[in-house]
Amino acid sequence: MLEIKYIRQNLSTVEQALKTRGDQADLETFKQSDLQRREVLQELEALRHRRNVVSDHIAEMKKSGEDADALVAEMRAVSVQIKQLEKKLAHSQQIIDDIIMALPNIPHATVPVGTDERDNPVRKTVGRPPQFDFEPQPHWEIGRRLQILDFERAAKIAGARFPLYLGAGARLERALINFMLDVHTGEHGYREVLPPFIVNRQTMTNTGQLPKFEEDLFKLADQDYYLIPTAEVPVTNIHQGDILDAELLPICYAAYTPCFRSEAGSYGKDTRGLIRQHQFNKVELVKFSLPETSYEELESLLANAETILQRLGIAYQVVELCTGDLGFSAAKTYDIEVWMPAQGVYREISSCSNFEDFQARRANIRLRRKGQKGTELVHTINGSGLAVGRTVAALLENFQQPDGSVILPEALKSYMGGVEKITP
Repeated sequence: MLEIKYIRQNLSTVEQALKTRGDQADLETFKQSDLQRREVLQELEALRHRRNVVSDHIAEMKKSGEDADALVAEMRAVSVQIKQLEKKLAHSQQIIDDIIMALPNIPHATVPVGTDERDNPVRKTVGRPPQFDFEPQPHWEIGRRLQILDFERAAKIAGARFPLYLGAGARLERALINFMLDVHTGEHGYREVLPPFIVNRQTMTNTGQLPKFEEDLFKLADQDYYLIPTAEVPVTNIHQGDILDAELLPICYAAYTPCFRSEAGSYGKDTRGLIRQHQFNKVELVKFSLPETSYEELESLLANAETILQRLGIAYQVVELCTGDLGFSAAKTYDIEVWMPAQGVYREISSCSNFEDFQARRANIRLRRKGQKGTELVHTINGSGLAVGRTVAALLENFQQPDGSVILPEALKSYMGGVEKITP
């Protein structure tokens, strides 16, 4: 959420910044409603002050036996005016609140201006895609032949776009979760947490999923609870309403959770296999940072996520999202895209973002520096470290063999009980 004072004082700057995102914000309505709110508030405060002064005078008149009926009648009329102005004030404030809650974050000055993903510059490429002397198969075919993935039975159980892992497939998913958590907690200094998978409306609002993206969420019937779309939501809200000691920052968390998304706007894109599912597993990294070091922390988090792919030996690239492709709450984002041989393209496997104080303002997460009385908002950063199902897909495609088997990376050997290859 953007600060109302900042919007008021930098209206044209905000409008221009949001245009680079392709967002047509109704800032003229904000301007008029904000002006009206301040005018009403000024009039309201004057009437309240007059009522308080006259009420004291009435009490003194009655005490001395004077006739105060005229002033009493006048104050009844003033009270009616006050109630009317309070309604006008609440109406103006609601319009302002609705506009502010719908405004996305302002892109950082270093974010490249662009329209969509085609304008995202590649910042680096790591590793070489494997070369095959046979036609590489897509992961859903590999999984079917190895009898470790069964989307047909999953559809009977739940419906389309749900996975069913079997045997070595189920173990591989579990192995990756444990491997990722062990690296991030044991080597990168994150504290492991296991948060709730169901959260309330306020929690969703604090991280920016609500009110804008309600159609993308799974909501519990007749209750104001939601299945989480990512661990970012509950983990960021661990500190909602807190004042953090600046000397303890950054605070870094790693969490495994299942994630649930309706994917309402996907329109059939990537509906085969493990790329775009209604339910999937993910290891998420979340940081609470000092404002002046948050971009250093973003780079560090990005490197932490990259480590997983480096250990697994999978080629990938890092792209920087342009203004038109940024997520709603993000000020700057890097996507890590992993090579998928069957499609011959790089596909997103992690998105690492700095939200600056956008989420912290909604969740009221503040910090206090030593020797200072006041508080300030923290910066929040997060990223996938990694999306587990997409990592499985990448492993199956990149390490497939001519006989249909899949060789497993050395880094997973101990997590797979010594198994080095998944065979038909």
